[in-house]
Amino acid sequence: TGVARVAPGCAAALPVARVATVVIGTAVQAVPVVLGARGFTGAGMAENSIAAKMMSAAAIADGGGVASGSLVGTLQSLGATGLSRLTKLILGSTGSAVAARLVNFFQ
Repeated sequence: TGVARVAPGCAAALPVARVATVVIGTAVQAVPVVLGARGFTGAGMAENSIAAKMMSAAAIADGGGVASGSLVGTLQSLGATGLSRLTKLILGSTGSAVAARLVNFFQ
């Protein structure tokens, strides 16, 4: 009693699934850090950054302004506020499901 029974093929997949979960969790947590490093900060676009160049290109293409909901606007919003708990949950769950399918596919 107290011992879980594992199907023969599952034992090898368990470490891979754990590693995939850790990698996906780290990636989800790293989104605001990576965006901040690219210039999408809580204080706005950092000078001479990739974010500033993207904003400039988007403004020129849109005739002087950056459209709400555009890629630049969305990245700026994520850089300033980070991901919501719901978004983290959805991304983590989806990523874990994809990782599980890949593990099953390659076995």
